[in-house]
Amino acid sequence: MTEWAAQVGRIRVVGTGVMGRGIAQLAATAGVTVELADVRQDAVVRAIEYIGGMADKLATKGKLSTEDAEAIKARLVAVDSPTAPADDVDLVIEAAREDLETKRTLFAELERVCGPRTVFATNTSSLSVTEIATGFADPARFVGLHFFNPVPLMRLVEVVPGARTADWLPAAALDLVRRWGHEPVLAPDAPGFLVNHAGRGLGTEALQILSEAIATPADIDRIARDVLGLKLGPFELLDLTGLDVSHAVLESIWSGFHGDPRLRPSWLTRPRVAAGLFGRKNGEGFYRYEDGVQQVESEPTPPPAPDCPVYAADEGLARLLGSAGVQVVSDAYPDAVLLVTPFGESTVDAARRAGLPPERVGGVDPLGRFERRLTLSVHPGLDPAAGRAMWGALAATGRPVSVVRDGPAPIAQRLLASIVNTACFIAEQRLAAPADIDTAVRLGLGYPRGPLAWGEALGADELLLILRGLAASTGDPRYRPSAWLTERAALGLPLTTTGTTPADLLGT
Repeated sequence: MTEWAAQVGRIRVVGTGVMGRGIAQLAATAGVTVELADVRQDAVVRAIEYIGGMADKLATKGKLSTEDAEAIKARLVAVDSPTAPADDVDLVIEAAREDLETKRTLFAELERVCGPRTVFATNTSSLSVTEIATGFADPARFVGLHFFNPVPLMRLVEVVPGARTADWLPAAALDLVRRWGHEPVLAPDAPGFLVNHAGRGLGTEALQILSEAIATPADIDRIARDVLGLKLGPFELLDLTGLDVSHAVLESIWSGFHGDPRLRPSWLTRPRVAAGLFGRKNGEGFYRYEDGVQQVESEPTPPPAPDCPVYAADEGLARLLGSAGVQVVSDAYPDAVLLVTPFGESTVDAARRAGLPPERVGGVDPLGRFERRLTLSVHPGLDPAAGRAMWGALAATGRPVSVVRDGPAPIAQRLLASIVNTACFIAEQRLAAPADIDTAVRLGLGYPRGPLAWGEALGADELLLILRGLAASTGDPRYRPSAWLTERAALGLPLTTTGTTPADLLGT
């Protein structure tokens, strides 16, 4: 069976919605004959027309030849029923609705009408592959193939073996996905598989920050985009996905890991779902949408640069302010406003540790080295006039400034530490290989780099400083550092490698 992937020439896609259409288009483009089946025959007709239209559009744009477009359309075959005889089908991919009993029943029927060498796959994004497989007489031929929407453009595919999947099948499925031009990763049959599990790091911490009234969704998103380099902020992403969907995923993964504090959802999502604040799909979520366009209030206009001197504890920030014409002093003179750069601590704690008067101290996050956005943290004891002077001084640099409430650590640090620590827990539990974790998150979530590589760039010691500071300040076990992180910090090993294991000694 090692040559199976090369021999796959005919598949059946069951379910012709958005995902089924995308999978069919991908396979047909790769040269495979694709049977399309659905409980509604009109849906099959529309799917074939849609895929044909996409092929013609690509030909018009010069991305396909006219001959290739016609060949793709010729490979699409309408089937009267999902369970029509399929002796010559090499692979069946199910893309039906997310209901466990529906999938179990469907596969039990498909197993009866398919040949003894047919392989079966589910595109489920949230159900256990092993639990679906209980509908089979022979679950060894069953595997998860989780594609992402839109399938032709999202190159990632999670290959998810069940507990009874044959040993040869995961490697063969990985090979097949590569032959189709996509990038596969081996993912565990655990809650959220790989991408949805890793993605909890950003969303849960962003919701936690919002629940603490540290900043607005728009400010958190701006910081995530400008400081961390994310394409979408966490609340933009929640609105895009739909909070009705995301809330269910948050709750499912948290309960699936038996209430692990690092995955704890926020109380904020349930009432918002009850109120119908789903996001783009119905025009209102964390943002409002008019004709599909996100409505965001402009950032407030900052005051002018101050006449008073400014002291900046960070040399890089001092140089930036000085180059903008701000009067920068090298000591905390009584008439100066004072800027500290807290790392893994609050502005108040940073001021106290430096022996500075808190009423004249504001915090500026050093993460990102002040390149695209500055974040000013305001604590309750800050003199308002001093705070406005700080804001004006920072705005004089030409960078946008987010003015937020002080917290146990700056916002960008909290988000990044959560992203990396979540990935470290996945690696620690051997749910996936480090390279697969990074590939899955980079391709599946659009992060600028994989979380383990990102953590390596920042440094394990720095991440530990943030997490331990958060844990000490809040007492919340959600911030406990992963053993993967603490071990590698202690040993000076990269976060991106497994290191020595018992198997290396045993030769297994």
